[in-house]
Amino acid sequence: ETALIDNQRGSAFSEQGWLGSGTGSSILSALQDIFSVTWLNRSKVEKQLQVISVLQWVLSFLVLGVACSVILMYTFCTDCWLIAVLYFTWLAFDWNTPKKGGRRSQWVRNWAVWRYFRDYFPIQLVKTHNLLTTRNYIFGYHPHGIMGLGAFCNFSTEATEVSKKFPGIRPYLATLAGNFRMPVLREYLMSGGICPVNRDTIDYLLSKNGSGNAIIIVVGGAAESLSSMPGKNAVTLKNRKGFVKLALRHGADLVPTYSFGENEVYKQVIFEEGSWGRWVQKKFQKYIGFAPCIFHGRGLFSSDTWGLVPYSKPITTVVGEPITVPKLEHPTQKDIDLYHAMYMEALVKLFDNHKTKFGLPETEVLEVN
Repeated sequence: ETALIDNQRGSAFSEQGWLGSGTGSSILSALQDIFSVTWLNRSKVEKQLQVISVLQWVLSFLVLGVACSVILMYTFCTDCWLIAVLYFTWLAFDWNTPKKGGRRSQWVRNWAVWRYFRDYFPIQLVKTHNLLTTRNYIFGYHPHGIMGLGAFCNFSTEATEVSKKFPGIRPYLATLAGNFRMPVLREYLMSGGICPVNRDTIDYLLSKNGSGNAIIIVVGGAAESLSSMPGKNAVTLKNRKGFVKLALRHGADLVPTYSFGENEVYKQVIFEEGSWGRWVQKKFQKYIGFAPCIFHGRGLFSSDTWGLVPYSKPITTVVGEPITVPKLEHPTQKDIDLYHAMYMEALVKLFDNHKTKFGLPETEVLEVN
């Protein structure tokens, strides 16, 4: 009987041990499943954060200025009218700050949101030559694309480490002066080192702000954006010589810069020359400063739907070799034409030297209009 009890106890202990082992295996398996699901969800969450980071910038670009203007005007009619009065008083005193380079904020330029922005496409900045901190520079950025996403990410944020790649150089991305008349939007732009693309601002930065300044000008502007489409590498440059004249007046070196993939991130309706659509676009460009485009990207939750989110196509911005420019207070047309021709040649050479590295065939030719 004692032996029978001992056998039963042994059997029970054996069964308990088996159950413990089974339970441990089940828990381990469950934990592995949890970590697997967590990793999967983390990947999805990170992708959604990338999409949201890009969308917030697109919406800021398109509607932030108008939305803030409407909100402030509405605030005048509420009990919070004092807030609007104080802001507009501040605006009056601060009106000329954008013309003097604005208020750059390293904190804003280093926001984590810009790293998500960068990784969505992804965007990359390629340095080919060193820049001397004893000189000033004018970067010609090509092509414009629909929104100049590569220009913003590379030069108005630290997401691609522009300050580490070009130590001692302060980049200023120049954009439409009208943006700095928009309340709140102007503060947002200035915090990233964005300034108005007008003569007063550029003269100030190149003559009264010391050395080591780099003004990034999207030379093709609104006209170039009208021809932006996937698969097309074309720049509007032949008759754009104002930036060369500015460089000569200040002795600022010219730096050709090309962004491979800038035209790939949006699709747009291209209106032919002579059509009513192109006529409307040119009128807007002439009187307002920008040309309205009918474009689309992907949707917020799916790449198979249309929306404002750009397509996640790689954008690689290559900064070329600087062209040394003499300081000529009154450059002649011959001087301007000479350095403009040198710049065009350098840009085409830059494109040809790097096109095959970023997926273009050897036969691809940069179209210069």
